Amino acid sequence: MKLVYSVEAVADLVRLRAFIAENDPSAASRVAQELITRIESLCHFPYMGHGVEHSPQPDVLRDMIFGNYVVRYSTHAGALAVLRIWHHYEGRE
Repeated sequence: MKLVYSVEAVADLVRLRAFIAENDPSAASRVAQELITRIESLCHFPYMGHGVEHSPQPDVLRDMIFGNYVVRYSTHAGALAVLRIWHHYEGRE
């Protein structure tokens, strides 16, 4: 399955890594790599996440929680698109 990151998801990763690096640069690298590794695992198990209730297509738009982070993604025939990534304290929907 092909993995695609939206421009917003890439910006989210950069933002999260910079925020963590302000207090602990080594943790920033570690957290970013762990997020990427876990996101890559979604390609093997794309329905691991929960459907987004308020979405018109909850089996297509899904959220996966990795520790304190939420990854919103959509599933398509042969592809998985990472749409957004945020820390759960950010309280996004």
